[in-house]
Amino acid sequence: MNRMGLKFIFMAVLSVFMVGLSTTAAQAVTNFDNAPQGAHYARGNSEPVCTISGTTVTCTATAIAGVGNTNATVELAVTSTISGVCHNPGVNSMVVEPFSESVTESTSSELTSTKNGRLNVPAQSTTGTSTEDFLETFECPNPRWTPEVTSNVLSFEYTLTFAGFTEPAISITG
Repeated sequence: MNRMGLKFIFMAVLSVFMVGLSTTAAQAVTNFDNAPQGAHYARGNSEPVCTISGTTVTCTATAIAGVGNTNATVELAVTSTISGVCHNPGVNSMVVEPFSESVTESTSSELTSTKNGRLNVPAQSTTGTSTEDFLETFECPNPRWTPEVTSNVLSFEYTLTFAGFTEPAISITG
């Protein structure tokens, strides 16, 4: 099979794989067994909801009551999995090497409970790596080759973990 045929098969398989990834819904789990006894969503609040817009993931605010004097850490990590190929210069611009790299950007905050045993969790937002930003620093193994990004798939993980607990009370992945 010639290189053009291999390129076509590679792109077709990659496209099917990326479509499968992009249709995955966010999975949210609240487990107050990983929180101080009596913890519950405060009246009018619920599990955070995370949305993706471009390369930015934003998760809504919430409040948890019944936590006593227990603090928590909230973290949002966004991973950009960037795939593509390097082209050999020339008339045929042949694909000479595929690549796939993951870049993770994250933010975290220490949250302090109020004197009434309530934990106010602010909205969280983190931006992943854009194709343009990736290409500014990426180099093919041979400096004469040209990179071409064929997909940039975002995934994220949001967690809220109480001090003294090893597992998160809230975990959202998408």
